[in-house]
Amino acid sequence: MSTTPSDPLAALGALPGVTGAVDSVRKAVDRVYGHRVMRRRSNEVTAEAALRGARGSAALAGADWNLEEVRRRTDFSGEPEARTVGAALRLTAEAGQMLSIWRQSPLRVLARLHLVAAGGAAPDDSVGRPRLSGEPVEEPVIEAPLPDADEVSGRLEGLSELIITGSAAPALVTAAVVHGELLALRPFGSHNGLVARTAERIVLIGSGLDPKSICPAEVGHAEQGRASYVAAFEGYLSGRPEGMAAWIAHCGRSVELGVRESTAVCEALQRGAA
Repeated sequence: MSTTPSDPLAALGALPGVTGAVDSVRKAVDRVYGHRVMRRRSNEVTAEAALRGARGSAALAGADWNLEEVRRRTDFSGEPEARTVGAALRLTAEAGQMLSIWRQSPLRVLARLHLVAAGGAAPDDSVGRPRLSGEPVEEPVIEAPLPDADEVSGRLEGLSELIITGSAAPALVTAAVVHGELLALRPFGSHNGLVARTAERIVLIGSGLDPKSICPAEVGHAEQGRASYVAAFEGYLSGRPEGMAAWIAHCGRSVELGVRESTAVCEALQRGAA
């Protein structure tokens, strides 16, 4: 597919600094996929990456539990932090089931992800649909001004059209834009950060960059810290080329840190220690 004015994602891929980030991510992903453990035990690596990715996403949402607590816990219905971790775990499990639907109906997938995150906890009909005018939004990380409901609707439709139409852009660019746009819009009354990071995961898997879902960007987002995450997002929100490039590079670094995490898992499995 050629780059045209109607392919804005591909134009972002040509920004200074983005090509280097894309190349670096591709090399890192290729290295972990080439690890000898992946030949026979990739399912174990995938399962561990899912757990660690969920822990990272929950940490950014304010529930910074250690990995062993996430692994040990079976009941996530109690205090708010437990519910956040439970939502992140459910979303990670759901991501792999949404790939074919995502390519045809991204908005349907986003609605489903919000339903899964909420876990049936909401007493009204606000779950699983974009917020209406005047409805509040609970988002513990992003404090940027909220677009109104009409703007949210229009931009969601535009994002959906970009995904369905397809792009020549690298997977990292598409994933970063999906993630950033959902953070900017905060289309639901709750769990927007968790949903945005899950959508990023879906793009990375479905694009073929990370088909076995072993490169959890959520780990890297959490490792770089909330302040770095918010600062990079502000670059996206600015709409300026250098800000967009900084956000894409931040997302790329997050994938690379996720690769490092899964490489460590592979090494532990090889030693028989995991």
